[in-house]
Amino acid sequence: MLVVMEAAASAEQIDAVVRHIERLGLKALPILGAYRTAVCVTGQQATKDPANVENFPGVKEVILVTQPYKLVSREAKPDDSVIRVGGVDIGGNGVVVVGGPCAVESLDQTRTIAERIKRAGGQLFRGGAYKPRTSPYSFQGLGEPGLEILARVREEFDLPVITEAIDQESLHLVDRYADCIQIGARNMQNFALLKAAGRARKPVLLKRGMSATLEELLLSAEYIMSEGNYNVVLCERGVRTFADHTRNTLDLSVVPAIKRMSHLPILVDPSHGTGKRTKVLPMSRAAIAVGADGVLIEVHHKPEEALSDGPQAILPETFEQLVREVDAIAQVLGRTLQPALAAR
Repeated sequence: MLVVMEAAASAEQIDAVVRHIERLGLKALPILGAYRTAVCVTGQQATKDPANVENFPGVKEVILVTQPYKLVSREAKPDDSVIRVGGVDIGGNGVVVVGGPCAVESLDQTRTIAERIKRAGGQLFRGGAYKPRTSPYSFQGLGEPGLEILARVREEFDLPVITEAIDQESLHLVDRYADCIQIGARNMQNFALLKAAGRARKPVLLKRGMSATLEELLLSAEYIMSEGNYNVVLCERGVRTFADHTRNTLDLSVVPAIKRMSHLPILVDPSHGTGKRTKVLPMSRAAIAVGADGVLIEVHHKPEEALSDGPQAILPETFEQLVREVDAIAQVLGRTLQPALAAR
């Protein structure tokens, strides 16, 4: 249920609605919009009807939400959410390009790539310190030393960092070092981890699971938001199909579907979505054309020596071309490339 407040409703009136709902044994989560505040009511139905709150001062109307997800829906927040990650906005009229290696391998490797990302106009840096791999014998990441490298690179190049947490222990460390917590495809329905990310309060990049439906993705986002963290960015990274010409099938049709159903921004990861560097550039162009708020790109200066996912990593010079082409397509759609943070 949504309690829609009048545009001129005071903070005291909103607080009165929240306190009343909580006295009924339900959870009340205020969502601030551009033109209104909506209080989302979640939890098991109490013995008293919460709809009687419509008679409270400042309340405009009470709406029953039909979808199983409440907080992520357009009903809860009609206007697009803009999520700020380390000073860079994701969503709204701008688009972002996130670049970096699949895995942090060393300080020199990470610095080299970060310098090229910054020079090309990338706004955010990605890199894995924890790597959930299919094989237990594959490189698993550097762990906390990798996070320390990412933090050093962020300070040197003014590139806010997105990196993955794979369990609750690593989530606490990622929350300490990074600007955005990534929840990977394999953990999209790790509900305990989602709840912990919701309590961490750092922005969360939630990747779609390899076989997840759109509703399952949105419900996973709901887990995070139901803990009070509304700073969620979705990510399409390809799904499993019968196709064998590509690593995964990049489902770009999910982008306009999400835009219709949810206010959350969405990025597209054409690197994991295709698994082949020759497909990353054209699919990045397509992602922006269908309305994505940005792309997440794997970049490596020596992909043949990469410890993780070398075949899908593009070279830094290709990344520079990608940024230019993403910017050009964004302008055709009346959007702009978000500016990178100015160097100190």
